[in-house]
Amino acid sequence: MQLLGHTFADLDLLDLALTHASAGDARNNERLEFLGDAALDLAVAAELYAVRPSLSEGEMTVIKSLVVSRETLGRVARELGLDQQARFGPGLAGRSLPASVFANLFEAVLGAVLLDAGFEAARRAALATLRVPIERAIAEHSSMNPKQRLQHLAQARWATLPAYELVESHGSAHAKAFLMRARIGESAFPTAWGRTRKEAERWAAFEALLVLEAAAESERDKSA
Repeated sequence: MQLLGHTFADLDLLDLALTHASAGDARNNERLEFLGDAALDLAVAAELYAVRPSLSEGEMTVIKSLVVSRETLGRVARELGLDQQARFGPGLAGRSLPASVFANLFEAVLGAVLLDAGFEAARRAALATLRVPIERAIAEHSSMNPKQRLQHLAQARWATLPAYELVESHGSAHAKAFLMRARIGESAFPTAWGRTRKEAERWAAFEALLVLEAAAESERDKSA
C-alpha cells in the first residue's frame, strides 16, 4: 500500500501509524509521531538550506515554522485522505476534529516511512507532499513586513510574541515623533523613531531582526 508517495514493505508499520490513541489499542501511533516530527523538521530545514542560500537562519526558522504548523500539516493530511484511513475510538469517530489531530497523523505516517525505508525515503515523502506549502511559505515570508517577521520568529523560537514599548515622544499633536523599542521576554532591542507609533514599531522590529540575525551569524562563525 502507498501513502505519502511511499510504498510500504511493512504494512504493520502503516497500520500502526494510522492507529490513533483513542482507538484503545495497546499500541498506537504516538511514538511514530515523535519520529516523524523529528524527520520532518530535518527534511524541511535541509531543503531550505540547500535551495535558498540567501535566507538567514532567522528567515529559515520562520519559513520552517509556517510549513510544519499544525494548520498546514492538518490540511495536507486531509488532502491525502489520511483522515479517512485512520482508526479512531468511538468518542472521536465521525466528529469534527482539530487540525492538530491530523497533523499528528501525518507525522506518524512519516515516522513509519522512516522505519520502513530510512531517512532518505522519509525526506522524499515529506518534500513530495509539502512542496506547495514550502513554496507558499517562502512567498508569504517575502511579503511580510518586519513586525510580521519578528512575530513569526519569536513564536517559532520562543513560543511567545514580541511587545513594543514607547520610550519617548516629541512634538505637537500634528507633528509628533515616537521612539519605540521591541522586547521579547526579558530581551530588549535597539530603539527606533517613527512619525507614528506604527511606523516606529516597524522600524523597532527591523532593529530587533538585525540583532537576532547578527547573533545567529556569530554563533555559526563560532561553530565553524
